Amino acid sequence: MPVLTRDEAQTRAQLLDVQRYTIDLDLTRGADTFDSTTVIGFTTRTAGDTFVEVRPAALRSVTLDGQPLDPAALDGNRLPLTGLTSGTHELCVDAAMAYSHTGEGMHRFTDPTDGETYAYTQLFMDDVQRVFAAFDQPDLKAVFDLTVTAPDGWSVLANGITEHLGDGKWRAATTPLLSTYLVAVAAGPWHSIRTEHAGLPFGIHCRRSLAPHLDADAEEILDITRACYDRYHEKFEEPYPFDSYDQAFVPEFNAGAMENPGLVTFRDEFVHRSAVTDTERQTRAMVIAHEMAHMWFGDLVTLQWWDDIWLNESFAEYMGYQTLTEATRFTDTWVDFGVARKAWGYDADQRPSTHPVAPDAVPDTASALLNFDGISYAKGASALRQLVAWLGEKDFLAGINTHFRRHKFANATLADFIASLAHHTDRDVHAWADTWLRTTGVDTLTATVTEHPGRSELTLTRDGSRPHHITVGVYDRDLIDGATLVRRELTDIDLPADGEHSLPGPRPALVVPNDQDLTYAKIRLDPHSEETALRGLSRVPDPLTRAVLWNCLRDMVRDGELPPLTYLEAARAHLPAERELANVQGVLAFARTQVADRYSTPTERPDALTLITDLCADLIRRTEDGSNPGLRLTAVRTLIDSAAHADTIRDWYDNGSIPGGPELDPELRWRILGRLCVLGAVDDAVIDAELTQDPSATGQEGAARCRAALPDPDAKRAAWDAMFTTDQLSNYLFTATAQGFWQPEQSDLLRPYVARYYPDAVAVAHRRGPAIAEAAGRWAFPSYAIDTHTLTLGETCLEDDGPIPALRRKIADQLDDLARALKIRTATTTY
Repeated sequence: MPVLTRDEAQTRAQLLDVQRYTIDLDLTRGADTFDSTTVIGFTTRTAGDTFVEVRPAALRSVTLDGQPLDPAALDGNRLPLTGLTSGTHELCVDAAMAYSHTGEGMHRFTDPTDGETYAYTQLFMDDVQRVFAAFDQPDLKAVFDLTVTAPDGWSVLANGITEHLGDGKWRAATTPLLSTYLVAVAAGPWHSIRTEHAGLPFGIHCRRSLAPHLDADAEEILDITRACYDRYHEKFEEPYPFDSYDQAFVPEFNAGAMENPGLVTFRDEFVHRSAVTDTERQTRAMVIAHEMAHMWFGDLVTLQWWDDIWLNESFAEYMGYQTLTEATRFTDTWVDFGVARKAWGYDADQRPSTHPVAPDAVPDTASALLNFDGISYAKGASALRQLVAWLGEKDFLAGINTHFRRHKFANATLADFIASLAHHTDRDVHAWADTWLRTTGVDTLTATVTEHPGRSELTLTRDGSRPHHITVGVYDRDLIDGATLVRRELTDIDLPADGEHSLPGPRPALVVPNDQDLTYAKIRLDPHSEETALRGLSRVPDPLTRAVLWNCLRDMVRDGELPPLTYLEAARAHLPAERELANVQGVLAFARTQVADRYSTPTERPDALTLITDLCADLIRRTEDGSNPGLRLTAVRTLIDSAAHADTIRDWYDNGSIPGGPELDPELRWRILGRLCVLGAVDDAVIDAELTQDPSATGQEGAARCRAALPDPDAKRAAWDAMFTTDQLSNYLFTATAQGFWQPEQSDLLRPYVARYYPDAVAVAHRRGPAIAEAAGRWAFPSYAIDTHTLTLGETCLEDDGPIPALRRKIADQLDDLARALKIRTATTTY
C-alpha cells in the first residue's frame, strides 16, 4: 500500500481544512472484525481532487455530500475524492475493519489467565486508517466525537471522559483539536482505580488478571503522576489542556507507551508481577513523566510533519528525566540516562543509518517511522540538556512557554521552536540548532595533561564540529587513605574556545572531561587518568561521574581501544563497591550481552562468562544480609543468564528459592528455565509443567522462548516455522520465540538457519508489516554468528532482496554491529 509522502501531505493541507470527525465503532461483531462508521466534516479552499485513507476488511458504503461513491474505487488504502468544489463537504464511510494481533491499529487480545478479551488502539504514524477513515496527517487537526458499542461488562476509555449510555453504548466527550494519530480507545473489562487531583479526574487501568499487582503499586504510580502534574504546572504557563488523565496498561504493546491526550497507553509489563529493582521502578516513573510532558509538547503543540519528530520525543525525554529528578524521590535519574539510555544514542549515531536529530526533510511516513530511535530520543534529549546548560534554564523555559502560547492546538516546526527560544536570549540559537540538530555523528573530546613545575596544564581537543559547554572534574587522591579520589575542582569550559586550562598544584590523579555529563560526546582520558580510572573507578565520589567513566571505557571497547576482558576485569574490581544500582545494571548488561556474546572470541567467551558469574556470585554473597535487594536481584539475574553449567541454577529451580533469598517468582523461574533449556538440561515436559503453573500471557511468552531455546532439531524447526511460515504468532510471541532461538552455545545446530534468515525475514516483513519487521530485524537476526559469511549474506540481501524499509534499517544496523564485533575480535589479538 502506498505511504503518504511529504509533498502529498503539503498539497492536501493547502486544499483542505478538516473540522470534525464523528466516529462510531461497534466492537460486538465477533473476534475478527469490528464495524467502523466515520463522518468527516471538511472544507476545501478551492476546487480540486484529493483522497482519504482507509484500510478496511470490507468497505460497505461511501457517500460524499449525500451522493454515493463506488467502494470499488478504493486503491490500496486510498479512496479518491474527485471533482471537489470549494466550500463545505461531508464524507461518510461505513466499513468492517480487521482486528490486529501485531500492536497496530485496533489490537485485540484474549488473556489466557481468565479468558477475558481487551481491545485498544495504537494509531501512530499511519495506523489510523486501520480503525477509521481519515485524512491521516498530523497538520490536519480536527475535533472528534466518538461512540463505541462494547460487549456487556466492558468499560470504554477514550481521549475524553466517557459516559455509558446503556446497552453497551459509550460516548466520549468531544475533544479539542487533535491530530488523527492521537485518537485513542481502550475497551474491555478493565480493573480501574480512579481518583481526582487538582479538580481533574485521574485513573489507572489494567486487565483484571493483573489487578492485585496494580493495586500493590497504585499509590506509587499515582503519587508520581500527581508530582509530575504539579511540577509541569510550575514550569508551564499553559494549563493541562484536556478534561481527564487516564493511564491504561495494555497487553502486547509495541512501544514503552503512547502519549494519547487524556489516555496514555503503557505496555503492561510496567505492572510488575514479579520483583523488580528500584531502578526499574524509576524507569516506570520516567515513562510516566515522559508521556505527561507530551500533553504539552506533541499533543497541545504538534509537529507539522514527521521530520520534526524530535520536537516530540527529545523534549519529552529531557523533561521526563529532569522533572523526575526535581519532583520525586528519584533524584539520580540522569545517572541511569547516562549509563544506559545515552549509550543507545551513541550506538545509533555511529551506524551508517544515522540521521540528524532534525532532518532537513523526511520524504514519507515509512522513512519517518525509522527515525524513532536512539537519536530522536537519547541524542535529542542530550542536545536539549546541553542547550539548557549553554542557554540557561530560565531562558529555555521562557522560550518553551512562548512556543506553547503561539502554537497551542496547532502545529509547529523546528523554525518555530527556535524562533520562540530566540525571543528570550541574545545568544545565537539558530547557529546552535544548525550545528547540533542538523548534523550527524558523535564528537570526541580528548584530554591531555602536561606537567610543569608547581602546576599542570590541561588541553582539551575536539574531534568534531559542535560547540560544547562542559564541566571538567579534577581529582586528587585522598591524603589519608591514598585510594579515595577527592574532587579538587569542577570547572566550566566552552569548547573550542577554552581548550587550555591551567591546573595549580601537582598533577591530578584523574581529569574527567564532561564530568557532569552535560554534553553529548565521547571522551578520552589522558593516559594517567585512564590508569586511575581502571584501578580506582569505584573510588570516584559522584555516581554521575562514574557513569561518565563507565561510558568512556565502554566506548573504548567498542572502538577497539580497550580489550574486552580488561573491561570485564574493571567490572569485577569495581562493581562490588558501586553504590548506584543504575551503574551496576548498565555495566552488567553491556558485559553480558556485548562483551561476552559478541566481542569475545569463541575461545575467550568461556573465560568471560566465568568472570561474570564469579562477579555475580560475589555480589550475591555481599547481599546475604538483605541490605541491597536490588543489587542482589540484578546479580541473580545476570548469573542465571551467564551460567555455563546447570547444577547451581537447577538446584535453585528445583528448590524454588536461592539460599538467602529471593524466592523464585514467575520471572525468575522462567529465566532459569530458559537458561536450562539453552544448556540442554531440561526437556519439553518441564516447560509444559511450568506453563501449567503459570498459564498467564507472560507464561505463554516464557514457554515460547524456552521451547525455541532447546538444543533439539525438531524444536528449532518448529520455532522457525512459527516465526516465518504460519503467521499466527502475535507480536509478543514472535519476539519471545526469536529471543530463544539463537544461542551461541548451539552454533553447529543453528548454522543452516543463518542463510535462511534473510529471505524468510524479507518475506514475513512483506506479509505482516512494520511491527513484525521490527521484531524480525531486532530479535530474530542471527547476531551470534560473528563471521564474514553472515556479513556477506546480509549485504547481498540488502542489495538484491528488497526488504521493506523497517526491516532494511534493522538489518543494516545489525550488519554494522556485526562488522564492529569482527574488528574488535581482530583487535583483541593485537593489544
